[in-house]
Formats: sequence, C-alpha cells, structure tokens
Amino acid sequence: MTELAERMKNLPPYLFARIDEKIAEAKARGVDVISLGIGDPDLPTPKNIIDKMAAEIYKPEHHQYPSYAGMLSYRQAVAEWYRRRRGVELDPQTEVLTLIGSKEGIAHISLCYIEPGAIALVPDPGYPVYEIGCMLAGGQAYKMPLRAENGFLPVFEDIPSAVAAKARLLFLNYPNNPTAAVADEAFYRKAIAFAREYDIIICHDGAYSEIGFDGYRPLSFLELPGAKETGIEFNSLSKGYNMTGWRIAWAAGRSDVIRALGTVKSNIDSGAFQAVQAAGIEALLGPQDIIPHLCAVYQERRDIVVDTLNAMGWRMEKTRAAVYIWAPVPKGFTSESFAEFVLEKAGVVVTPGNGYGAAGEGYVRLTLTIDTQRLREALRRMRDSLGAVSF
Repeated sequence: MTELAERMKNLPPYLFARIDEKIAEAKARGVDVISLGIGDPDLPTPKNIIDKMAAEIYKPEHHQYPSYAGMLSYRQAVAEWYRRRRGVELDPQTEVLTLIGSKEGIAHISLCYIEPGAIALVPDPGYPVYEIGCMLAGGQAYKMPLRAENGFLPVFEDIPSAVAAKARLLFLNYPNNPTAAVADEAFYRKAIAFAREYDIIICHDGAYSEIGFDGYRPLSFLELPGAKETGIEFNSLSKGYNMTGWRIAWAAGRSDVIRALGTVKSNIDSGAFQAVQAAGIEALLGPQDIIPHLCAVYQERRDIVVDTLNAMGWRMEKTRAAVYIWAPVPKGFTSESFAEFVLEKAGVVVTPGNGYGAAGEGYVRLTLTIDTQRLREALRRMRDSLGAVSF
C-alpha cells in the first residue's frame, strides 16, 4: 500500500468529523440526539436572497468558468458593504478577493507565506483550520493561550522574541470562536504595533462580526488605523445572512496579501459559481433587517442558556457577541468526560473545549444555532441528568 505523506500522518482528524461520528453512533442506538455542537444557523436564508439566486441560475453567462478573483460586481458590493457598515474604504480591484467560504481562504493563506522553519501564531483555543493550514504548508504553529483572566485575548508580550522573529502570520478571531470573547480598539492597536515590529501579517477572522447583543456592535479589524497596511480580514455571508451552505465569502485588506492569496487560489480552484456571487450581492446590498433579527434571536437563546446554567450552579457572565457559550466544566470532569456524560445521559451534544487546543481544557462549547424549543429541551435534559453542580 502506498504510504501517506508525512503531512497526512501528522494531520489530526477534523474536530467536527469526530462529533458527527459520535452523533451517528448515538442515533444508531435510538437516542433522540439534540446537537449543540456545530454552529450552523437553523434559520433559513432570507427570501430575497433565494429569489435572486433563482433568477440568476438560469442565465447562461453564469454556466461558464467564473473569474478567479470573483466577479468585480461582487467585490464592489463587498467594498460598498464595508463603506456603509464600517466606514472603511476598499479598492474592489486590489483589496477584495472572493472566496468559496472563508474556511478555504484561511487554509490557503498559509501556502502563501509559511514554509519549513516559518511560524504562524495561532490562538489556543481556536478554530482548528488556523493550525491545520500551517501544518499543510510545512510550517510550525505557535500557540497563543487565550485565558479567562486576560479576557480570552492573546498577550503579545508573552511571545518570545525568537518566536516572533520567525513568525509570518498572526491569526486573530473576534468575536471569538469558541470563547465568544470580543476585542476592543486598544487590543487591535497592540496587535498592529506587534505585527509592525516583527513584520508579521495579521489574518483576522471576522466571521461573527455582525452578531452582537444588548446593543453591542463588534469591531471590524479593518476599522483600525494601520489595519490595511498590516493584514487582511476574512469574512463570510454564512453567519450574518444564514448562508453557510452557499459557500460565499471574501478576504479584504492589504493588497499584496490579497494578490498572493489570489495567486494560490487561481492554481487550486476555479472560483465561486457566479449565480451564488449574484445572490451574495443581494445579501450585501439588499435589505439588512436579517441582521438585527438574528441578533435578537441569538440574544434570547443566550439568555435561556446562561440563565439555566447559572440556576444549576454555574456563575457565568452573559456573552456580548457570536453564537456560542463557552462554559467551564463542573468539578470532577474533564472537557471530554463531561461531553461524553452529557451525550450518554441526556442525548445532548456539546463540544469538548480541548478539541480547539490544549488551553481549551476545562471548558465545553454550546451553540445557539438551534430552534429555541429544542434548546430548552436540551437544557432540561442536562438539568435532569446533572442536578446541581459545583466548581
């Protein structure tokens, strides 16, 4: 049998693939599984976006290979969206690139700058693709621990100068997955100063930028002075417009980085289906009432989860953004043993925190992307199985 490449031997199984296996095993035993594991919006894509797609799909010009960089009209829509919502000016020709979902762009950016001996700075806990992209490029990921006492923000002063000198990329993600932490202007200013000192490219994952609660509006990295000269921001229509399955996103910011990423993509994929890009234009420039609606729905669900857990013995503050609850595990449990207990006893799936990195041990992640009635049922089952808990 042909031997696998070393990069494949070192590649961990993707976290959510393992969760899917656990769910399938439980269902095979007849368990009515309620999954709070994967952050996939349960509400439908808005009708105006679907209608736009339905009209565009019949146009013959969309049935051919698309532009590698994406339709200029789509990139112009992204630039206009940033101008309207964030006051950020972007050149759609040179500072915006269409992506087939932000995940592929995040994975491919390491191919542009990471090689053996080079380092990417990645958050721990963090979205697994930051590290996996670096591994596939032959580089080394240096883990920046995100701890509660630091507001789940990396402390740049703790990164050894020898490590920073070899670093090419710095991955940041706020509002954060999995912790739901947020970052303020002071943090981004520190990040930009650090990146400039060591000539590092910031790659900010802003997938949850539009989901904020109690009147809070998360910042875009690109709103900060110096951001466009320091790095890029990935964003997507997935969470803000309920379009996870449509696979349409973008990277925006520093032009040479956008160009490098586009070069990699032109050698790997053939671009996003143009009818989907046309639907993306409708999402970005059409009615925006979906965003406050989603924020209200997720805020209600956040309140249900946090209030219920606190009544059981947790002492949690209410999150300000994103679609996750990052909950410490009760005394006597590890992240994995708690997740296994909840699945076995309650038929509820939660994600063990150490699946996002070693610093995630002691936590589990619960998503808010589930029908409110089923969410209440999941919490009832957890309460019945656990009773009062201690920490």
